[in-house]
Amino acid sequence: MQVINEELVDLAVDADSKMSAISILADRINQAGRLHNHAGYIESVVERENLTTTGIGFGIAIPHGKSPHVKETTVAFGRLNNKIDWQSLDGESVGLVFLLAVPEECQGDQHLKIIAGLSRKLVHQEFRDTLKQASSDREIVELLNDSLAGVLV
Repeated sequence: MQVINEELVDLAVDADSKMSAISILADRINQAGRLHNHAGYIESVVERENLTTTGIGFGIAIPHGKSPHVKETTVAFGRLNNKIDWQSLDGESVGLVFLLAVPEECQGDQHLKIIAGLSRKLVHQEFRDTLKQASSDREIVELLNDSLAGVLV
C-alpha cells in the first residue's frame, strides 16, 4: 500500500496559518480521490488539533484525522514557504507538515503507527535535512515510503 505518492507532495505550500496549511494539504488528499467528504475530514483534523498541538518539535507538525470521511490511509507532505507558529512543544515555528488521513474503521491505531514511524526518523538531523532540501516530489515519496515500509504491515 502506498500511503503517499507525488500527487500528495507540495514542496512550496503558501500558507499563513496552520488552518491554511491543513486546508491546502487536505485539498491534495481530496484531489487524489482519497476522501469521501472533504469538509468533514478537515473538521476531524481541526477537532484533533484543538485537543493538543500536533507540532512535535524540530519545525515539524503532524496534524491528523481518523474519520469516516477518509477512504484510504494517506500521508500528504508539505514544505512551507514561510514558517508558521503551530504552538509546537519546543516553541519552534513549523516548516514541514505531514497531514495524515486514516479511515475510522481502520483496525488498531494505524495513524499512531505512522506517527511513531515518522517520529523515529524525524529525530535524525540528516532525515530532516533531506526533507528540507529534496528538489523533487519523487525524492520525498521514496524517502517516506522507505521510512514507513515496515510500519504499515
